Amino acid sequence: MLFPIGDDNRERTIVPYINYLIIIANILVFVSLQDFGNNDNFTYKFSLVPGEIITGRDIVTDPQTYIDNATDERYTVPGLGITPISVYITLITSVFMHGSIAHIFGNMIFLWIFGDNIENKTGHLRYLIFYLFCGVLASLAHVYVTEVLKGDPLIPTLGASGAISAVLGAYLLLFPRKRVSVLIFYFITDMPAIVVIGIWFLFQIVSGLGLLGGGAESGGIAYGAHIGGFIAGMILIKFFTIGR
Repeated sequence: MLFPIGDDNRERTIVPYINYLIIIANILVFVSLQDFGNNDNFTYKFSLVPGEIITGRDIVTDPQTYIDNATDERYTVPGLGITPISVYITLITSVFMHGSIAHIFGNMIFLWIFGDNIENKTGHLRYLIFYLFCGVLASLAHVYVTEVLKGDPLIPTLGASGAISAVLGAYLLLFPRKRVSVLIFYFITDMPAIVVIGIWFLFQIVSGLGLLGGGAESGGIAYGAHIGGFIAGMILIKFFTIGR
């Protein structure tokens, strides 16, 4: 298990307050609006639903009850609620929502470590635009993968992973040799960013290959959004650093 816990910030010259604000916004949404992931009513209204983006209309479904074949236990999955805004806005709202404490913790650690360096390179406003724009592109990549691979278009998706993947793609392009501290099992060591992020992206590719077997998600993770966001970040970051 390889998990980043820090990086070399000696080159940073500005306070990355946009990155801090994005992290705070994610936490506030998760705690106040999602009730630590327990408010299904809010979550199922504002998550990204590929079928809604493809058709351009809000889709409302009834709760579904399933039976676990192994235990015979019944469990109910909430239906899709009425989205009180344009369904296309969920391309953004879903980027600020998470499914569990572990989900938001992992994402925010990655954003804390890698986002400040990108903001330092682009400036505050450009970083905000870069993050949001790449988040939308990552969401669209997930919708595209769902449609092409004939996945279930009514499975809602949420999380900042797509936008953060774009930050990782930008980081890899701009700082391939920067040292990143990583936790490997019980040991902490430093590795070049190209190794750390390269291993992460390779894992996304290998895991994403499972999509070819059917479905737009593997293990509940939208790898299409991760890969799409990463590629978008690598392509677009040079445009956002023009003149700096």
